[in-house]
Order: sequence, then structure tokens, then C-alpha cells
Amino acid sequence: MLIRFLEALVEFTGKSVAWLILLMTLITATIVIMRYGVNVGSIFLQETVIYCHAMVFLLASAYTLKHNGHVRVDIFYRKAQPKTQAWIDLLGSLFLLQPVCLFIIWISWNYVSVSWENLEKSNETGGIPALFLLKSLIPLMALLLSLQGFADILKNLQRITKSTHQ
Repeated sequence: MLIRFLEALVEFTGKSVAWLILLMTLITATIVIMRYGVNVGSIFLQETVIYCHAMVFLLASAYTLKHNGHVRVDIFYRKAQPKTQAWIDLLGSLFLLQPVCLFIIWISWNYVSVSWENLEKSNETGGIPALFLLKSLIPLMALLLSLQGFADILKNLQRITKSTHQ
């Protein structure tokens, strides 16, 4: 039940931010038409594309992990038995993914909280007055990755214990 909930959250987030790719495409086309068609620029629209791009890459990373889309060196993994693969995935999540996610949250916490305290804005005139929201994506990405990693830990424990009892 917990695994399904965590994976549903990650799935929903990934599919939701995927729509931002369409929005980025439309905004980029608008920027080009404005710039070359009527000689008008918009810092706000340019920053909107940057914000959308950041949301796609940061918030879809857990979705990518869920669907095994991240690059992996699988010279040995590919030929291993399912139980061995489960052990590799379990240990990788426990000793690599979770510590990295916790480190990212810890190291970015002050960076993000200072930005929130100051309600940090764009340095550009006419830019988006919410840089603090963009910076908040960093620990949020780590949290989503950690949640998916936790779901993977539980799934791999199930795989290991099922193959042991058979």
C-alpha cells in the first residue's frame, strides 16, 4: 500500500511536469515571434522557459528513476539473477541514493531558506519575482527522489524475501 502511494505520487508528478514541455515550446515560439516579428523582447517569458525547464528536469527525476530511465553501468547487473539484481538495487538505494538525497536537502536548506526569507526575485528588470520558488525545486527534487528510492527499497526487500521463501 505504501509502495503504491509513493509510486503514484511520483507518477503523478512526472506526468504533470511533462506538460511543461509543451508550454516551454509554445512560450519559446512566442518569444521568437515577438523578437523577430515585432522586435519586442520579454525577460519574463524567457525566465518562464527557464523555470519550466528546471521543473521538468528536477521534478521528473524521480519519475525517471521509477521507470529505470537513468543511466546505469550494467555490465554485471544485466546478466545477474533477479535476486542479485534486487540486492544491487537495494544496496544502491540504501547506500548511494538515500545519502545523496539527504546531503542535497541538507546542503541546499540554508540556500533555499535565505532565498525565502528575502523573497528573492530575479536580478533582471521585468523578470519573475519569485526566484525563491525556483530554488525550492532543489530540495523538492531530492525529497521526491528519496521517496521513490524508499519505494524501491521496499520493493527490492519484497523481491529478496519472496525468492528466499520459494
